[in-house]
Amino acid sequence: MKFYLIGDEDALLGFAMVGVEGVLARSAGEASQALTQVLDDPDVGIILINERIATLIREQVDQFVFKREFPLILEIPDRKGRMENRKSLRDLVNDAIGIKL
Repeated sequence: MKFYLIGDEDALLGFAMVGVEGVLARSAGEASQALTQVLDDPDVGIILINERIATLIREQVDQFVFKREFPLILEIPDRKGRMENRKSLRDLVNDAIGIKL
C-alpha cells in the first residue's frame, strides 16, 4: 500500500524526502485530473491532499470520501496552517469514537 500526495510545491518537496510520490496541482483542473488518475491505481491506499486544493474540487473529493471505503482521502494543511472552520484530525477522531483523546 502506497501513499500519494496531491499538493503544492512545498508539500511535494517535504513528502518526497520521505519517499511519498505525488503531483503538483495549481488549478481545479489539475487537481481533478490527478485525483481521477490516482483513484485508478490499486497500489495507492492513502491519498493526501492539501486542504486548499481540496476546496477547489470539493464536490469530487466529497463524492469519494462518502461513497468509497478505499483509498482513504486525507486532507492536510499546507505551510500556512489549517484553514479556518476546519476540524483537526484529532477532533474528527474524537467525534467519531465519542472519547476525547
